[in-house]
Amino acid sequence: MSGMKHKIRDERLSDNGGRLLKWAEDHMPVLMSIKKRFGVEKPLDGIQIVACLHVTKETGVLVRTLMAGGARVALTASNPLSTQDEVAAALVNDGANVFAWKGQTKDEYYDCINKALTFNPQITMDDGADVVTKIHSDADMKYSIMGGTEETTTGVVRLKAMAAKGILKYPIIAVNNAETKWDFDNIYGTGQSTIDGILRATNTLIAGKKFVIAGYGHCGKGLANRARGMGAHVIVTEVDPMKALKAAMDGFEVMQMNEAAKVGDIFVTATGNKNVVTKEHTAVMKDGAVLANTGHFNVEIDVKRIIESARSRLQIRDYVEELTLESDKKVYLLADGRLINLAAAEGHPSEVMDMSFANQALAAEHIRHNAEMLKPIVYDVPKEIDAHIAKLKLETMGIKIDRMTEEQEEYVKGWSEGTE
Repeated sequence: MSGMKHKIRDERLSDNGGRLLKWAEDHMPVLMSIKKRFGVEKPLDGIQIVACLHVTKETGVLVRTLMAGGARVALTASNPLSTQDEVAAALVNDGANVFAWKGQTKDEYYDCINKALTFNPQITMDDGADVVTKIHSDADMKYSIMGGTEETTTGVVRLKAMAAKGILKYPIIAVNNAETKWDFDNIYGTGQSTIDGILRATNTLIAGKKFVIAGYGHCGKGLANRARGMGAHVIVTEVDPMKALKAAMDGFEVMQMNEAAKVGDIFVTATGNKNVVTKEHTAVMKDGAVLANTGHFNVEIDVKRIIESARSRLQIRDYVEELTLESDKKVYLLADGRLINLAAAEGHPSEVMDMSFANQALAAEHIRHNAEMLKPIVYDVPKEIDAHIAKLKLETMGIKIDRMTEEQEEYVKGWSEGTE
């Protein structure tokens, strides 16, 4: 490996980061069991991994697990505001090559990705596909990459588009699509951590508010249920008729954003698309409306045009910018339209990231052992890995489940038995 070893805010924060990592390790038993096995078997011995992930305490446990397996890791942030500087310092102290700090500019963000790539990855790990697309923008592409993983829906969408056009040059495992990730991280993790970020930034009351959620995918669904649980009147906007129907059947009010803009108190985007909330929407919003985003990229709220339409701006709290519009009404933009749960809070709870990052670790092991058989397309996580993680998680929770009898196993395989 070559290149600068790290670039972080302050190495002196290492002790604080070590305590955060200990907390996460104590709440991530599945990943810790994988780390223990990796320490013995060394399935990633000598493999160079470049990871572009949110630099949180949970990611730190994943990095330690990969290193226990013999990997050499270069880590860079997947969002300019999501890094926990204490964790970055602790990982540098552990021997990881970290290029991340909270509050990066756009140029600094991409410069850190470039620095991480000087470590010549054999496996990439992405949250949003910025590393993969950066690699593919290099016409020479001199890396010897056996495969990669992708953590989030937005990244999977980008990578499948690359594969469909025949330009994806190495295989990717869509960790996001594992049931032990998708059905837990996206629903329960996003639901809770988004509320957490809004509350830490604003300390606003949720109960009694009209809470507008753009998008009713897994993330939007989780958020809708958490907001309802806190007493909000939840309104969903959608472009997909099936998802809109599900939201209506789940008991939420469904309407177009043009109408929701007139009645909402808190707006959160969770679509994976761009310009979902525009300056035309803010123009008709209530005085004091709050705007936040929980989708991966900071394009869901049209921040540039909304700010341009404001008569004045005031940073009134950390991660809260007050925008006074021409009408004298005020709207409050949270975290510059970036991921509110990671900018203003700590991201998903360790317990749910336990499964997501177990998928990452085992997917990396799968790539190492099966690289020659994998094509340059996007794969789902193998079912046996997904089921293994679910089994381990249940065991750590002290939950036992039934097993089918031999008679039952034969019955579900057959066709001849019907009504008795």
